[in-house]
Formats: sequence, C-alpha cells, structure tokens
Amino acid sequence: MMEETARRVRPPAPLRELARRALEEDAGRGDVTSELTVDEGARAAGRFVAREKLVVFGLEAARAVFHEADPEVRFSALVSEGEEVVAGTGLAVVEGSARSILAAERVALNLLMRLSGVATTTRRYVREVVGTGASVVDTRKTTPGMRRLEKAAVRAGGGVNHRFGLDDGILIKDNHVALAGGVGEAVRRARAGAPHLLKVEAEVEDLSMLEEALDAGADAVLLDNMSPEEVAEAVALARRRRPEVVVEVSGGVDLRSVRAYAEAGPDLISIGALTHSAPAADVSLEVVPC
Repeated sequence: MMEETARRVRPPAPLRELARRALEEDAGRGDVTSELTVDEGARAAGRFVAREKLVVFGLEAARAVFHEADPEVRFSALVSEGEEVVAGTGLAVVEGSARSILAAERVALNLLMRLSGVATTTRRYVREVVGTGASVVDTRKTTPGMRRLEKAAVRAGGGVNHRFGLDDGILIKDNHVALAGGVGEAVRRARAGAPHLLKVEAEVEDLSMLEEALDAGADAVLLDNMSPEEVAEAVALARRRRPEVVVEVSGGVDLRSVRAYAEAGPDLISIGALTHSAPAADVSLEVVPC
C-alpha cells in the first residue's frame, strides 16, 4: 500500500467537468439537510473503506468531485488505482469543511463504486483465461458520458480496450451486412475505402459467413454467438486459410463459460458485461467531526 501526502492537485479538465455536472445533478438548489443540521464552520474527516474484496479504480474521479465541491477539501489516496484489496481496507481520506464533504459524498461514492465494480469484474474474467493466450476485451456498451473512465477501469482490471468509438476501427456487424448485401461485399467496400492503417473486422455467425469474410480479405473476424465447440472449428478453419487473421469471440460469454471459449483458441474474447452489467463495488465513507 502507498499513502500519499495530502495535496491540493487540480484534476484534469474532463474529470472536473464530469464532477461538476454530477454535483449539479445531485445538489440542485443546495444540500438542505446539511445546511439545517451541520454548523457552517464545522470541519470533518472522512475515510473511504472497502467493504468487500475489490479492485480499486476511481480514486482520481473521487478526488475531482471533492475538488469541484470545495478546492480546500484535502483528499489523500491510501492505495493505488488497480490495486486489489480486501474488505476493511482504507482507500482514501478526506478532510475539510463538513458541509462540503457531505455535499460531495454520494457523487464520489457513486463513481468509486461504479468504476471499482468494472475493474473487479474485469479482473475475475481475466483470471479465468490465464494460460490460454486469449485476451479479455471490452465493448462500446458503456454508460453514456462515462466511456473513457469505464474503459480505463477495464485496463485497471487487466483487460484490453476494444475500439473507443466508431471512428477508430472498422467493425462490420449484422446490420452493415444486411444493408451492404452480404458480408463479403461489406468487407470489399470497407477495404476499398479504408485508410491504410485501419484494419477491417467482420462479424460472422457461421462457417459459411466466415469463409466469405476471409475470402474478401478481412483482417479480423468476430465469431458471434457460437458455442465453444463451434468456435474451435471456426478458429481451425481461419488458421488454415489465413493464419494472420485475428479471431475474436463475442456473445453468450459469462464467467462460467469464458474458460471454455478461451481454450477454443481465439485471440480475443469481447465481453459487454464488463461495463454494462458490472455490479457496483461495496465502498463506504465514514465521516467524523474534527
């Protein structure tokens, strides 16, 4: 564990903007409860505590929340982002105006719990595939406005980021195939117009579509909603036809099945649940007067 000295560091602009909007949403016209029950000049100290085993992520986001609520509140992290801790571990401490700490409490906890949940869920998947050669990757199934943070949480958990947005990767999915008139035609169109540094990946649902995508020159293929047995057959076909092609698996993968999918031989396993279904980690903030 690493304990920081208390410091007033101005967080990055994107975190400050997120914190500002979240605080405005939560506070509305003001924290009437604290204004009526807590003396204006009262000071307090708070300690964030993990209430279960988890992978920590979101400390810098929490720091930004307190900074936006009151730049005079001191925030000190006691552990590092990406560190795995046990129940009872102190994660960070805050000290300053009691009203300011209470005004920021829920927003800071929401971010820390959400992002630690993503990191913890990712770590569980990553552990399941150790030794197989497959990497666990995320998807674009993220909370609107939270993608950068959630994808950072995936990395903290040991996962790998897929494309960040529509502009940094060509991924031909079922609707593109339907509108282009087939997976082969969609791949050919994409390859004809793609910048030379941009790869073309095509989603396929069976071996026939796989062969069509390979013949059209796809750089990567995404095996969608296949069983582990079907994936093994598809991987073998792809390796025979185009050994350099990256093979990705997606759809129907959970913690119970991810090992079987990984042992079928793909390079990547993309899992939307890392972000869209990760349960919030259990973290509390214990506040006392000082």
